[in-house]
Amino acid sequence: MPVTILGIESSCDETSAAVLIDGQIVSNITADQSVHAKYGGVVPELASRAHQANIIPVVSATLRDANIDLKKLNAVAFTQGPGLLGALMVGTSYAKGLALALDIPLIAVHHMQAHILAHFIKYPHPQFPFLCLTVSGGHTQIVLAQDHLQMKVIGQTIDDAAGEAFDKTAKMLGLNYPGGPLIDKYAKQGNGDKFHFPEPQVPDLNFSFSGLKTSILYFLRDEIRKNENFIQENLYDLCASIQKTIAGILLKKMIKAAKHTGIREIAISGGVSANSELRRLFTENAKELGWNIYIPDLEYCTDNAAMIAITGYYKYLKKEFAEQTIIPLARIPELKSH
Repeated sequence: MPVTILGIESSCDETSAAVLIDGQIVSNITADQSVHAKYGGVVPELASRAHQANIIPVVSATLRDANIDLKKLNAVAFTQGPGLLGALMVGTSYAKGLALALDIPLIAVHHMQAHILAHFIKYPHPQFPFLCLTVSGGHTQIVLAQDHLQMKVIGQTIDDAAGEAFDKTAKMLGLNYPGGPLIDKYAKQGNGDKFHFPEPQVPDLNFSFSGLKTSILYFLRDEIRKNENFIQENLYDLCASIQKTIAGILLKKMIKAAKHTGIREIAISGGVSANSELRRLFTENAKELGWNIYIPDLEYCTDNAAMIAITGYYKYLKKEFAEQTIIPLARIPELKSH
């Protein structure tokens, strides 16, 4: 009998559902929430309301696309956390209700673990053990993956995440939300060596991006005092220089982690892994460093239900099921810190 799993993702501002059959994703549909753009960031209350409106149509469309009837489902996997509590509550409640009605197992998924296991949606897969740089708007971590369900954090940000650094500096440049993709777009037309920003000196394998944000803020302030049109006249070069700095910081830490562990299987995941400079930098340096590099397709970098379904699949095989009493958690320390 085939194992058919419905995955549901609702941790932030994407309502997503996916159907997996025997480890293969057959449908993955995501509804974005454009309502947040005018506010310059995700508004939690608006996000949860949009999830309520989107979840039934998205799940229905996903099942139709997969040509799967509800009665063929073997389990429902959902994002328990971390994320926005109201948004998580919508997905959790829907998953619990559906699993209860169909009398099938419920599978709780750690959002960051799912980003790492997105590498197993398509071939080639990383070989265990591997190191994964997980970078998003809320997280920047180096994770040692020893098995599909055995992972530990060996490095993480002590303040801001890389994705937040992209979005906050984009705001300083007057770019619309979400600013990270716009920095990436404009950087393609700029010179990444035009401006230089101090890199944070953080020991071990940890990261810090708050100081970088501050240095960019002060740099822009001083330059605007000399020329009020400084940003407009140098926008492309500023984007390229900021992007190159952030990507360079991430690469240097991964080089250090690889040397520390002796591991040459290197993966990148999370929303920031869609950044073209980061992908280029890691890919171009992989051969010289002796790495086997793995980066998901763009559709599996940002939040999506396919990664929830694939994680649910491995948990299903281990019979790691959740009780109906389970609740969503904005913070969830499942991945063990070193």
